[in-house]
Amino acid sequence: VGELKKLIEEGKIKYIGLSEASAATIRRISPLCRELGIGIVAYSPLGRGFLASGPKLLDSLADGDFRRTQPRFQGENWDHNKTLFERVSEIANRKGCTPSQLALAWVHHQGDDVCPIPGTTKIENFNQNIGALSVKLTPEDMSELEAIASTDAVKGDRYMAGMSTFKGADTPPLSSWKSE
Repeated sequence: VGELKKLIEEGKIKYIGLSEASAATIRRISPLCRELGIGIVAYSPLGRGFLASGPKLLDSLADGDFRRTQPRFQGENWDHNKTLFERVSEIANRKGCTPSQLALAWVHHQGDDVCPIPGTTKIENFNQNIGALSVKLTPEDMSELEAIASTDAVKGDRYMAGMSTFKGADTPPLSSWKSE
């Protein structure tokens, strides 16, 4: 990171980004990011459309859509993950919102320094996403959602085998690659 900081100071780059970080890395860096005023952008907060469409997702995908190959959307994993969607839907119904609004509200409730980037191609979905800002979550709601979305609750990898470069990888400590 020190070398990247130098590049920023030299005006050669503007920002430092971290992508495909492991959960362990995110847990380790989140307090530091918060301390330093560094924002976190949550990529794919709707689970590649799953939390927007639920079980109907696969029916709406084109034949060549890469999501059809994702292990999370295959066989037994798909059957299991649909039950997680049902649990999210139950909470959304209690809160008077959609499952996608609930998911975005959960991200929003992580703190002012965390921003979701939900992708959409339709203005009606964009407007629905904005509605997530009015969803209020209690600590109990947050705990319930976190239990549903825990690493061991969601079945199947995020990417098919050939694309899982970072699967299970943790970001190595600086001392492992930087010579003193």
